[in-house]
Amino acid sequence: MGMGSDTKPLPSGSSTLAVDSEEEDGVVEIMKLEDEEAAGQQRETWTRRLEFVLASVGYAVGLGNVWRFPYLCYRSGGGAFLIPYLTMLFLCGIPLLFMEYAIGQYTRLGPVHGLAKICPLLKGVGLATVVISFVLATYYNVLMTWALYYFFNSFGSALPWQSCNNTWNAVSNCSTGFPGNATHLQLASQQFFDRKLLEMTDGIEEAGGVRWELFGLLALAWLIIYFCIFKGVKSTGKVVYFTATFPYFMLFALLINNVQLPGAKDGILYFLMPVWSKLLEVQVWVNAAAQIFNSIGIAFGSMISMASYNKYNNNILRDTFIVSLANSATSIIAGFVIFSAIGYMAHIHNLPVDDIATDGPGLVFVVYPEAFSTMPVSQLWAPLFFFMLLCLGLDSEFAMVEVAVTCIMDGFGVKVLRVFKRKELLVLAVCSVGFLLGIPHITRGGIYVFQLMDHYTAVVSLMFLAFFEVLAVTLIFGVQRICVMVENMLGKRPNLYFRVCWQFLSPMLVLGILISSIIQYTPAHYGKSYTYPLWAEVLGWFISLISIIWIPLGAAHEIWRNKGSLSQRLKVALTPTVDLEPIHALQEKHRVHSESSTLFSTSQ
Repeated sequence: MGMGSDTKPLPSGSSTLAVDSEEEDGVVEIMKLEDEEAAGQQRETWTRRLEFVLASVGYAVGLGNVWRFPYLCYRSGGGAFLIPYLTMLFLCGIPLLFMEYAIGQYTRLGPVHGLAKICPLLKGVGLATVVISFVLATYYNVLMTWALYYFFNSFGSALPWQSCNNTWNAVSNCSTGFPGNATHLQLASQQFFDRKLLEMTDGIEEAGGVRWELFGLLALAWLIIYFCIFKGVKSTGKVVYFTATFPYFMLFALLINNVQLPGAKDGILYFLMPVWSKLLEVQVWVNAAAQIFNSIGIAFGSMISMASYNKYNNNILRDTFIVSLANSATSIIAGFVIFSAIGYMAHIHNLPVDDIATDGPGLVFVVYPEAFSTMPVSQLWAPLFFFMLLCLGLDSEFAMVEVAVTCIMDGFGVKVLRVFKRKELLVLAVCSVGFLLGIPHITRGGIYVFQLMDHYTAVVSLMFLAFFEVLAVTLIFGVQRICVMVENMLGKRPNLYFRVCWQFLSPMLVLGILISSIIQYTPAHYGKSYTYPLWAEVLGWFISLISIIWIPLGAAHEIWRNKGSLSQRLKVALTPTVDLEPIHALQEKHRVHSESSTLFSTSQ
């Protein structure tokens, strides 16, 4: 939206030369909301700054902090891994989060229309981020379905994964403890996951029909999402007071409980013991950068979307540090919680930690449930743990669904409301589509679909989108323009640290992660033995292209719609349309409009 042209005059009485601080904020708000007012709508804002911070922390702190970071830290040098991890946090994570916040808050638009104003040629990047977020939301909510299933099954007199004497167990190869070198044996908790929860088939070729229990729980999970976000940031802002804070109470309670268990110290030492030679491996540094990038949620569009509901002069610099540091601190705390429990399991089964440590869903749905079955007061800890997982996932899901709603409202707000009448019905439609797209994941062969989607969405597509977003903003739009945006909002330019990161370090790091991802690409697989058939691999690449394809399509459309020679069209496509005039220039322009308006009205 062009803030500098065809501006509306201020209300009568505003033609005086003196403008106090409240009037200054009013000028800025009027200018930034010009397009919205023209459409008859004013963009809603967070009721309090704390709601935005909690929503951002809730989105960043997700299940990956619990099941991915601890294992990655342990495998990548223990305590030594914190050096590349924190280095990447300050060179990549914090600067890029600040950049996304600045885009959202300054343009007051979601990623699609915000990035289109930043770099019209790469406007497809914004739409691609919305697509990848919504695709992720359709299967991420399946994890919430599993958490609900475990939660409701945790209230019996005995935990159902505690023994091998159940109808779903294959007694001949079931073990109530970790089998160690006996590879033919399966944990009772593994059999509960495979045979009771999933009723899994032998491969993606066998769909096996819908698991109706999971169907109902998936519907419940989407209903929870709907009732938490149907009023937009007004309802989400209230929910996050609980969902973003409860996991911290649970993590500290589990930590206090776990460190008192026998063997906990050994597990924590395995987690933290520094292996300094690992710092010489390039892959360790790439892993650190990738973990920071994925955990904070860069290139998913959600941070831009949430920041677009801020007040224009909100201190996003302070919020950036709060969110980034809270996310990393949570990962480290979760590492202590997870590995103290793994040390305890290694102690009671007389096995090395290596035989028990794992990552991914297996950690929270197999290993940790097995740990609960031997802990004192297991019927208390188990439901609280799975309720914590539910809260961790819900916060992330809020943001991923909200970014799709924001995209639709920004682009077709008036037209959509003519059809749906109320925004709440639009949110219901978006959640309904997400629910329908999630059904393949809750068939008996759904775990294979889930793994395929996760591999080609979160691994393959994301780094392409991240690279083009950083290319569009830091190199084409330019660091100087970003600095002007920040100065207009906060009253001061970003310091040398941010400018150097944006100009050199962050783009190089993202490019390095992208190249590493391409070089180290491996086809999707499930477990240690199942490999996907060729048609499933093709389907996986198609899933990747669903998001990536919008980048070249957007560029081609922008060049086609412009006029002139190819070079002229490219020049226009590379020219940002966001207004970067300083606040004082905008005030002067409004003053001239007001005086002009007063002059004409007097002459009449």
